[in-house]
Formats: sequence, C-alpha cells, structure tokens
Amino acid sequence: MSALLRTAATEARLLTREPVAICVGILLPTVLLLGLGALPVLREPAPEFGGLRFVDTWAPMALILGTGILCVQHLPSTLASYREKGVLRRMSTTPVHPGVLLTAQIGVVSAAATLSALLLVLSSWLVLDVEPPSRPLLFTAAFAVGTASLIALGVLVAAVAPGATAASGLSTALYMLLLLVGGVFLPQNVLPGFLARLGEVTPPGAQLLLASWSGDSGGAVLPPLVQLAIMAGVALAAAALAARLFRWE
Repeated sequence: MSALLRTAATEARLLTREPVAICVGILLPTVLLLGLGALPVLREPAPEFGGLRFVDTWAPMALILGTGILCVQHLPSTLASYREKGVLRRMSTTPVHPGVLLTAQIGVVSAAATLSALLLVLSSWLVLDVEPPSRPLLFTAAFAVGTASLIALGVLVAAVAPGATAASGLSTALYMLLLLVGGVFLPQNVLPGFLARLGEVTPPGAQLLLASWSGDSGGAVLPPLVQLAIMAGVALAAAALAARLFRWE
C-alpha cells in the first residue's frame, strides 16, 4: 500500500505542474458557469427551461466538461505517453508493478474530478444561488458511476492507442461524441428519439445528473436505477476490454 500511496503522491504533484489539466479540467467548469451567471438574463427563470434559470440547468453540463477532460483526455494521453517513453517497461523491472502506476493515475484523476465537482457545486450555490442537488444521493451515485465509466473508456483509449499523439486524437473524438449524444451540446428534445434514449445512458449520464440536481428529468423515459445500471455495465465492459488489450510496452 505504501508504494501505491507514494506513487499517487508523485502523480498528484505532476498533475499540479500541468497548468492545462488544472485550469481546464478542474477550474474551467466553475469559471464558465460563473462567467455565464454574470449575465442577468441567464439568472432569470425562463419557460423554455421549465421555469428554471439557465444557470440552474447548465450547472451539471459544466461539471461534465471538466470531468470529461480529466478522464477521457488527460488520463489516456498520460498513460500512452508513459508507455511510449518506456516508463511502464522500466517499472516492470522493479518491485513496483506498472499496475501500481495505473491505479495511482486513476485515483488522482478521480480525486481531481471530485474536487472539480465540489468546487462547482459550492461556488454556484454561494455566488449564483443555484440550489445544491435536490436528490444528493442520486446525484452522488450518478457522478460516481458516470466518472467510473469515463475513466474506463479513457483507459480503453490508452490501451488501443499506439502512442500519445494517437491517444490524444482518439480521446478528443470520443469526448466530443459523448457530449453530443449525452445532450450537452443539444437538448434531448431536439434529438431523434433513438439518440435521445441513447443519451440517457451515455456516460457520464448528463440527463441523470440534471434530473438529480435541478429536478428537471428532461423527458427521460428510463428510470434512474436502470440508467445507473447500464452505465455501470459500460464501465465494467470497457474496463474488462482495456485490461485485456492494455500493453505495458
């Protein structure tokens, strides 16, 4: 356990030295939401948002932007870079297995995503008067399962990408696809029926996060537990495939 903790501490220090990961992955969601909230018109209830304010409905979407950057873009690029530079191969000759580094990276990214979520929830509440999640247990479950599914997909990208450049390209394409299908770019009610239903279970569960935060279900058909179960299945399937395909060299 001491080796894992030391490796995690080292990876955390390396993360703090990456201004892009800190500024974009952790701080950007809060900065975006507060910036939009500075516009008075976006702090007024609107019928198109079911009587809610824009900032109330967009808060979960801002959270997803940062979580996706950390889990789907930063994580696979870092792991692919370590393999490309021979870090994982060299670790295999030491008592510390490369799997320890992988576990530490996942732990650090999970902690960073959680920090981003806490910062967003607290700042939106204190500054913009956005009420905290109305169903905190469901919100916590949705965030945990959604983040786990994104991490599993990120590791899968790292497993199949031959190098850091390829991992960056694949992860960006996956990130944009998840945001599009998940309803972050476009409301679910303007998407075709099939895509709208698919968006309910697309990691990281944008619609479930919205429903558990603001109470607006967005016309979701599937019950919350079914959405959670399907996303958990996606996480397990992606993790199993990544474990099978991941190369240390």
